[in-house]
Amino acid sequence: MDQQTEIELQAAAFRRLQKHLMEDRRDVQNIDLMNLAGFCRNCLSRWYQEAAAEQGIEISKDEARKIYYGMPYDDWKTAHQTEASADKQAAFEVAFDENVTKKS
Repeated sequence: MDQQTEIELQAAAFRRLQKHLMEDRRDVQNIDLMNLAGFCRNCLSRWYQEAAAEQGIEISKDEARKIYYGMPYDDWKTAHQTEASADKQAAFEVAFDENVTKKS
């Protein structure tokens, strides 16, 4: 497989993951994704921002989230985010530390 085809397939897979999380499974909370998988929608938007930076394109965290979510993040939270239990919040602190803080 040539490099351009591989890039196009990777981009298509990313778009499908994004559609799945943004349209098909809006019910799955970011905190649940982070606690289970070690990443969430915000991580994907951050990885997008980091990939842009590697190409010399500077975008803010808020801009990257708007690109990923298709709307301002606060609008997404209002429409789709629910309150997390104390147990989920405690698990999130561990997951965030293990998967985000140590890698930054």
